Amino acid sequence: MTSTTTRGVFASTEKFPGRWILVASFTLLTFSSGVGFYGLAVYLQAFSRELGWSVSSISLATTFFFLVGGVSGLSIAKFIAKRDVRIMIVAGAVVATGSLFSMRFVNERWQLFLVYGTFALGWSASGVGPVTTVVTRWFHAKRASAIAIATTGLSAGGIFVAPFIKWILDEQGIRDGSAWLALIWFVGTVPITVLFMRPFPHAYGWRPDGARVEPGEQPVVKGTPLAEAVRTRFFIAVTVAFVFTFGAQVGGVQQLVKLIEERTDRGTATFATVVLSLFAILGRFGGSRIIAKTDMTRFTIGITAVQGFSLIFVAVSDTRVPLLISVACFGLTIGVILMMQSLLFAQRFGVLDYPRIVARHGLISFTGTAAGPILLGWLYDNAGGYRASYLAAGVCSLIGVMFFSLAGPATTGEQ
Repeated sequence: MTSTTTRGVFASTEKFPGRWILVASFTLLTFSSGVGFYGLAVYLQAFSRELGWSVSSISLATTFFFLVGGVSGLSIAKFIAKRDVRIMIVAGAVVATGSLFSMRFVNERWQLFLVYGTFALGWSASGVGPVTTVVTRWFHAKRASAIAIATTGLSAGGIFVAPFIKWILDEQGIRDGSAWLALIWFVGTVPITVLFMRPFPHAYGWRPDGARVEPGEQPVVKGTPLAEAVRTRFFIAVTVAFVFTFGAQVGGVQQLVKLIEERTDRGTATFATVVLSLFAILGRFGGSRIIAKTDMTRFTIGITAVQGFSLIFVAVSDTRVPLLISVACFGLTIGVILMMQSLLFAQRFGVLDYPRIVARHGLISFTGTAAGPILLGWLYDNAGGYRASYLAAGVCSLIGVMFFSLAGPATTGEQ
């Protein structure tokens, strides 16, 4: 899986090739979020419009998507802890490509569940978990800024990819547009993985952050073992906090396109996805600078509170300008909170069992991620619209604040 060009890039004695890891990570997350995470909101609107299905029934399929992604993360983490991460990412990309293409055949709700379940396997295998694992291995002292750069791809996907696939589906519909979705995913993930993703720096003569390995030096990976980490107050409190925080965030994002279309128009809804992602980038880079000067847990408490109040403002806003302001505030929190998920666990527990610790956390926190869309969809169908839905999301975020407050500081673990 290595070409002459990439052998030269990773074997160079002059420049640390970590920048190529960040290029690959950024690109992977751009397409993973644009076609996957943000794409789910676009698919919800498309299936609702074309097949006449209720929001709650499609939201249930979205819930199933995140549950499958969470459960599969455990096996994926075990695999990438022992084997080349590129194998898993490429395999996941192929599975996701086939699933996206299969959307054209969906006519019944059970078929949507089947396609979404398969798509979730591919998405989880080629998305945030494997990518952040690689970044934490290549960067220790510079981890916050490295993860900020890599995860900016999540926002870039919302800015550039999601509006494009929305335009495709608005023009061609699910049946004709699904082939384009599959092509976009495959081209955006497989080549960059093969060329520029590598599991560990020491295999290419580097230590994390850019120092050269001395002759005969053996790599030492330190950190807290999984069995010890999962029993700590920090792990338990942070995990429960993310159940509520991600439930509110994902539910809010997945329903946002439909909410804004209903209260304004399609053009505003498309523009809102760009605003959301642009401000997520600004929040992520601003947050990465603040993190170095403050306790990570306290910072997470503050940004989660901002998320809660921004969702409440979305709930009570009915016109274009207040909605876009609320969406911008919400966007500031999205990128930072996802970045903090990786940083909190890497800082507290180190890299020894990082993929398995995050996967165990993800399995639990994905219950919130999965429940968020269906809760907001159910409230939409049964409580007279999105006002109650987004008020509930805001309250869930504030419950997350309470649990983060119980975690204690993210004291430095063995790196």
